[in-house]
Amino acid sequence: MTARKKRRIKLPKVKPSKNRNEVPGQVTYTGKKEAAVTKLEIIDYSKDHYKRLDSENIEDAFAFESSEHVTWINVNGLNNTKEIERLGDYYNLHPLIQEDIVTTNQRPKMDEYEDYLFIVFKMLHYTDDGDFINEHVSMVVGHNYVTTFQEADGDVFDGLRDRIENSKGRVRQKGADYLMFAILDAIVDNYFSVIETLSAKIEFIEDQLFQDKVEEDITHDIQTLKKEILRIRRAVVPLREIINRIEKIDTALIENRTKNYIRDLYDNIIQVSESVDIYREMIWGLMDMYMTTISNKMNEVMKVLTIMASIFIPLTFMAGIYGMNFEHMPELHLRYGYYYLWAAMILVFFGLLWYFKRKKWL
Repeated sequence: MTARKKRRIKLPKVKPSKNRNEVPGQVTYTGKKEAAVTKLEIIDYSKDHYKRLDSENIEDAFAFESSEHVTWINVNGLNNTKEIERLGDYYNLHPLIQEDIVTTNQRPKMDEYEDYLFIVFKMLHYTDDGDFINEHVSMVVGHNYVTTFQEADGDVFDGLRDRIENSKGRVRQKGADYLMFAILDAIVDNYFSVIETLSAKIEFIEDQLFQDKVEEDITHDIQTLKKEILRIRRAVVPLREIINRIEKIDTALIENRTKNYIRDLYDNIIQVSESVDIYREMIWGLMDMYMTTISNKMNEVMKVLTIMASIFIPLTFMAGIYGMNFEHMPELHLRYGYYYLWAAMILVFFGLLWYFKRKKWL
């Protein structure tokens, strides 16, 4: 007897996001968002000073190194790695940091160095079309400067920019550590918006599941939600650890009064994290709810078919008895035998309907 050949599933080839033979510290962009040029947005400010410069020349950022004010350098576009290296080398950023800046699949983390902090986090948001966007953002925090690196134009910092420009709130009166807090606070606040959108999607699908006609592609929507909640969780949980660590580290880069704000930020990220876990369980239950709904509808169909079969079985039996072609069948010679049989079949039909109704099977 020949051995039965096992059927093997052909898995798709996955292209690695990072070359395995690369030297640690090599700057290689792994994302998909490519920008024609690397854009700089430089905001230099203090309590009585404000200056903004938009440029496409990396060297324009070098002039603010000796600034007495707080400087926020926002870099848009990571695919031009030579520009990132020039900026990193000028500010003496470690080669591993330069690598992490352009490695978009890097897990959110925080590295502490002698003169600066390096933080990686994810910026999450939904587009107007409902598409989920997960953007890699990194930040370097020094004594009087903050440098952020984004993959492309568009972010959640417009409110912060407005407060700096119009001297609203405390940001113009504080140092670079407070700017770091304000950036992280904007990220966490936007997480709340993402969670609200996710909640609306879950409620919509739940409503769809309880409709009489369930769309067949609703399983695809549930699978999409599963992927989105996992990506949100991968961004939120590590950031919670980062904020907790920032609150507890002993460094001259962060003043004690700023840690009070960071402590409040930690409470917010805990709330986001708890909401993510709750919605994760709800999404996992949506598929079970869908299968239960389909099963209940199938049971309803089977119940109707069973009742119909139960009604017609005795009627078929009666019709079969008097459909036999035996010569000596007394009822065949009755003058009104045909009508008697119909009356009996109708009585059986309605009698069974009444019985099923009494048992609440109908």
